[in-house]
Amino acid sequence: MRRILNLRMRRSGAGAGVRRRTGAALALTALTVPLTVAFGSPASAAAASPCTAFRGPYQKQAERFLGLRVDGRQSASDCRAIRAFQTSHGITPNIGYAGPITWGVMKLVAPQRAAGHHPNQARKCPTNRGRIACVDLTRQLSWIQDGSKLVFGPVPVRTGRDGFETRTGAKKIYWRHLHHMSTLYHVAMPYSQFFDGGQAFHSISGSVWSAPGSHGCVNMRSNDARKYWALLRNGDDVHVYGRKPGT
Repeated sequence: MRRILNLRMRRSGAGAGVRRRTGAALALTALTVPLTVAFGSPASAAAASPCTAFRGPYQKQAERFLGLRVDGRQSASDCRAIRAFQTSHGITPNIGYAGPITWGVMKLVAPQRAAGHHPNQARKCPTNRGRIACVDLTRQLSWIQDGSKLVFGPVPVRTGRDGFETRTGAKKIYWRHLHHMSTLYHVAMPYSQFFDGGQAFHSISGSVWSAPGSHGCVNMRSNDARKYWALLRNGDDVHVYGRKPGT
């Protein structure tokens, strides 16, 4: 009888241990799932970011750029507008603080917006030929023309940082690789279209407005790079001109 009782107790203890381990696993899962959702979804992470009540050193400039009331005071509506700009341009932390990074991107976006549908108004990209991809380093813009006709763009790009500048001049696309992987930097370069040595048009997963810049390539948003891939071919002209701010 004593042996039977001990056996039952051991079985009961084992069952409790299993239940405890199962309960602990479920509790861990319950904690892990919300974190995975929050960190796995940029939109969810952005929505969870607090909006700051503090004014930044470029508060007035940000208000003027966004068409807000220019008083240099951080209001709830100011914060929401600044934060929306930060989120759409990949600026972190996106808490509505008008700091130097946010103002730097705004200064870059302003001439890009002003270009409108006439990016070649100054006629710095030659149009006395067929299809050509133009790259304006100063405004960090690119577009495609057929003679004087604008075919696509302009779109924002990110070119070479200081010391790795995108080389200027007349080029031609000489090699295309849809799923290229950089052997030098070991990063994916989708929709690569090379026009000067190792320099190419290609898409990136991050923001094209992020500093300091590429290692010489013309970085693009995915949809823009995909459109360039569809419109350009080997032998098409590329013209790079201007100078990127900070180089």
